[in-house]
Amino acid sequence: MKKWLLLLALLSPSVARANQITPAFTQGSMNATTNTTQTVTETIDQKVYGGELRSWSGTNVTASGDITDSATTFTQTVAGDDFQLDVITRLADTQTGLVLLETIDIDRTINTTATTTSLSVFSQ
Repeated sequence: MKKWLLLLALLSPSVARANQITPAFTQGSMNATTNTTQTVTETIDQKVYGGELRSWSGTNVTASGDITDSATTFTQTVAGDDFQLDVITRLADTQTGLVLLETIDIDRTINTTATTTSLSVFSQ
């Protein structure tokens, strides 16, 4: 009989009760401020390449041959008149076939500062 009573006690439903929690505050607020500083150091090294160039232009000038020929000479078309002659020669590297036209070097530092302020308000 004791076994039956124990089994009946274990199988019968029981009620669980929780205590109510009352907060210790009624209302309030909180401020938070975050400051962030960032520094970015940047270096840019750029090289601009081009190809070989040989050209000439002018007024009252006549070339004896092709500009690429080293034996080419330039003479005045009408002797005694004004003349202009521009000769551009840009020789390429024999191994790469390229000419370094421009080098761009930029060193800069970027500083940023950010401030974030937040307000939290709570009440019961």
